Amino acid sequence: MSAAATLPPQAATANANTLSDALAAASISSSSSPKPEEDNDQDELEDGEIRDDEDEEDDGKVKTVFDDASKFNVKHPLYSTWTLFFDSPQSKLLPKTPSSTPATPQGTHGGWMEDIRKVVAFDSVEEFWGLYNNIIPPSQLPGKANYYLFKDGIMPAWEDPKNKNGGKWSIQVPKEKSKGVIDKMWLYTMLAAIGETFETPLPGPDDKEALTPTESDLVTGVIVSSRPAFYRISIWTRSAPDTSLTETDALMKRILTIGRHFKVSVLGYELDQKLVTGGFQTEIMFESHKDSEKKGNKNKIII
Repeated sequence: MSAAATLPPQAATANANTLSDALAAASISSSSSPKPEEDNDQDELEDGEIRDDEDEEDDGKVKTVFDDASKFNVKHPLYSTWTLFFDSPQSKLLPKTPSSTPATPQGTHGGWMEDIRKVVAFDSVEEFWGLYNNIIPPSQLPGKANYYLFKDGIMPAWEDPKNKNGGKWSIQVPKEKSKGVIDKMWLYTMLAAIGETFETPLPGPDDKEALTPTESDLVTGVIVSSRPAFYRISIWTRSAPDTSLTETDALMKRILTIGRHFKVSVLGYELDQKLVTGGFQTEIMFESHKDSEKKGNKNKIII
């Protein structure tokens, strides 16, 4: 695999600004409207008369969702386009359409991708929140259901050329103990993905300002899976290092940066905190897709 592309400085700055506003956007209701004036005798309508808001003049000013939650004219663009996919035992019963059926990568085995349905693609913060606020959260998904959020043009399958040489960071949490937090864990994971922030280094003791990633091309997608006994969140990468290498290896350093950012900045745990002793099913660990197919694989990175 060739070296990952460098995120342009202006894009990194734009994404940092966009994602700093993203959480605030969630609290804005699309149904919000200006409060009525105290004295509106002159604006009273006759019985049966309907005010035509379409006739209101557009002042031509730039309005974001923070200015007007229902009539904004400028969006906050993301650096990449992302596509959400979904599957469950019931999805095979849903009708297939050209827009909902993803292409199956060559070499895919078992036909499991035939049950995956494409939900929607988006490339702005506003479209993301519109999607997120209108789908079932992970805590309410049935067993054996999955959400896949991948960069445009990449299928959620190991066989996809952009995934086949990669691997994944993942964590499993017990279902009954995690219903109250899994939705927030998944939301923050998605925000880190669409904000291209997974490769943000953890701040050092001398860092007074928030750090921004200088590269952001390893992550291809993120997945949340609902199973009868647990939830699993995974971050897929396009490359995977030899697990015997140290952090002096450039790829190993980038993979470790993603895992540490996921544990500390996304999930909110201390870097040296042991999660299994706290009731989790696994620590946060990385393994290549090829190694994960091996029974009893021991080539793993755990943080």
